[in-house]
Amino acid sequence: MRLDDESESTNFEDHTGRGGGGGGFGGGGGMFGLLFGLVLSRFGIVGVVVLLLGYCALSTLGGGGGGPIGTPSQVQSGAPAGSSTLDPATKDTVLRVLGSTERRWTDLLARSGKTYEPTTLVFYSRSDQSGCGAAQAAMGPFYCPTDKKIYLDTSFFDELRTRYGAAGDFAMAYVIAHEVGHHVQDLTGTLDQAQGMQSRGSSTQGNAVQVKVELQADCYAGVWAANDKNLLEPGDAEEGLRAASAIGDDTLQRQAQGYVVPESFTHGSSAQRVEWLRKGLQTGDPAQCDTFAG
Repeated sequence: MRLDDESESTNFEDHTGRGGGGGGFGGGGGMFGLLFGLVLSRFGIVGVVVLLLGYCALSTLGGGGGGPIGTPSQVQSGAPAGSSTLDPATKDTVLRVLGSTERRWTDLLARSGKTYEPTTLVFYSRSDQSGCGAAQAAMGPFYCPTDKKIYLDTSFFDELRTRYGAAGDFAMAYVIAHEVGHHVQDLTGTLDQAQGMQSRGSSTQGNAVQVKVELQADCYAGVWAANDKNLLEPGDAEEGLRAASAIGDDTLQRQAQGYVVPESFTHGSSAQRVEWLRKGLQTGDPAQCDTFAG
């Protein structure tokens, strides 16, 4: 990726070095760890669900008890925290990507008469508190609509590269852009509409709605990249598509338990994730990302 000309976003908080204890759920299992039991209280699904790149895994699955569990002490956006646990190169890449998303989505939403209000990205290590409840590394990155922040454990990208074979700077960028896509959905009212649809449907229907939300965020990630004309280098798109394939529900369920339960999908199959990311990359048009049509 060509990031040298991109300015870093100042909309971040560094909570690294503060976590490592407590939290609402047991750790372990890596960035793509499975959370057992939490799904049962909301959707009545027997089995496990992989939480990955969720827009807010805790509020969706009822893990936060319907409200925040504590609040981290206020950290000034952009203020250096002096933590040695946040790799400078990773921080630089993430914040340049975040800055690019801010500029692109400001332009894209302005075309339809809407205003883009930037999200804040929170770096943390092992555990933290979000507006949706406890944040833990095993959940993977997520967007919390309650406080409108993205939460990212600093070791996530190592897991993505070493365990799931999704290396490369654009694979990292895809993760960030996906979560920003959820913020766009929040700003445009899509998340509220989706939650309303889930509340009126069955557990299987609720999961299907969640899949549509996640696939649209994948498409939005592609739209962002397509609109930053100087961003992509040869091979970058393939990195993103490879990452999308590696984190499909079917692929992760097959790896974790040896079989697939389609009705429990919450993020979409590998083929679906690749399809919608590719559509965003090819069209660059948010209007082409209507996963809810039909």
